[in-house]
Amino acid sequence: MPNKPNIAIIGTGPSGITALKNLLDQGLEAIAFDRNHDVGGNWIYSEQESHSSVFETTHIISSKTLSQYEDFTFDDFDPEIADYPSHDELRRYFQAYAAHFGLYEHIEFNTLVLSCSRTSNGEWKVITEKDGAREEGFFSHLVVCNGHHWKPRWPDYPGEFTGEFIHSHSFKKAEPFRDKKILVIGGGNSACDVAVETSRVSTHTSISWRRGYRIIPKFFFGQPSDKIGEKSAWIPLKIRSFLFDLLLNILVGKNELYGLRKVETKFAEVHPTINDELLYKIRHGKVMPRLDIKRLEGKTVVFEDGKKEDYDTIIACTGYYLSHPFFDKNLIDYSSGPVPLYLKMFHPEIENLYFIGMFQPLGCIWPGAELQSKIMARELAGKWQRPKNIQELCQREVTHPHYQQIDTPRHTITVDFHKFRKELMKHLPHDYISKSSRVQKIN
Repeated sequence: MPNKPNIAIIGTGPSGITALKNLLDQGLEAIAFDRNHDVGGNWIYSEQESHSSVFETTHIISSKTLSQYEDFTFDDFDPEIADYPSHDELRRYFQAYAAHFGLYEHIEFNTLVLSCSRTSNGEWKVITEKDGAREEGFFSHLVVCNGHHWKPRWPDYPGEFTGEFIHSHSFKKAEPFRDKKILVIGGGNSACDVAVETSRVSTHTSISWRRGYRIIPKFFFGQPSDKIGEKSAWIPLKIRSFLFDLLLNILVGKNELYGLRKVETKFAEVHPTINDELLYKIRHGKVMPRLDIKRLEGKTVVFEDGKKEDYDTIIACTGYYLSHPFFDKNLIDYSSGPVPLYLKMFHPEIENLYFIGMFQPLGCIWPGAELQSKIMARELAGKWQRPKNIQELCQREVTHPHYQQIDTPRHTITVDFHKFRKELMKHLPHDYISKSSRVQKIN
């Protein structure tokens, strides 16, 4: 491989743009490929079904102070931005970041990465397609930032539903569901948001849970709930989890008071759900709690308690696969099994491959992705060396997770926001923040 790195980046969502920015900061040669027309990834909302999973009323579920780049904060962008920014505020924030740091001239938009394979000398052969024309390039290093909220995971039930059956990835606004009977499957953030939104216009909205979920309000004591969590980050995880459960039961009450399934898992064994409106809607009769689905009979849904109801539409909010369609599955496939990557970014054997932003914090992704990017860039610039026992450390990521979560594909990449940040910070100097602008004119 050439001595000077020549780096390809897949994706210019929140993780891709900070990867590109930090590589350029170190004077490295890099180019990013993105299938969209601008940066922002999942946060580029469209009423048409696309890569994006956000819908008309989506707001982030972590507060702005814990959802920003340190190199370019929300105060640098817009000091009056909401505590929980909307999808459009976030899109504009990411695009302002790209403009501020002069990233646009290093990005190939409307370009789909078809395949990435290793050559005999260890380089990456990258085949892309733009406007129907294919092109191949060779790169010394590959950085994967293609996100993990775009390939839907569908549920499977006995029987057949003859009404409309869609995934939340296709849900864009509530209006098409006006005057319909809706069943939402799931207890995560998307499910609760979809149930709340459809309940505004539907004849009837139910929500089906197979297990109990903690519903955490966005504010405690007048402050964003994750800011309360930040103040207790010094407390050991087990004690912190116990205290959060106690606080939640005092201020919100147990699920059973709302007709919801009892929480039977320990704190963080499943992802908590951040939502202020679901419990209100339930207690006002706008959303009806239901148990898990036993079987489907035409337009009739039979629940595990024997209850039967007819629905026009089922909306499955059942998550996404980790997907890297540009890799041969024999090389990389994290769709169902464990993800043995050191610091969620370093492969145990392939030294010139990095994953940025492929983790799911109980918090926001891109602050951690920014720190990952700085470590990667420093390594490629010769300012940092990865540990010699990388394979052992990769395996330890699997055997010693931050949280002992239930064994499902959704929970293979979970990290504790504050603990993960500390782990990344150990590999960076004190002056790691770099706000230097590379202003450019954008047409």
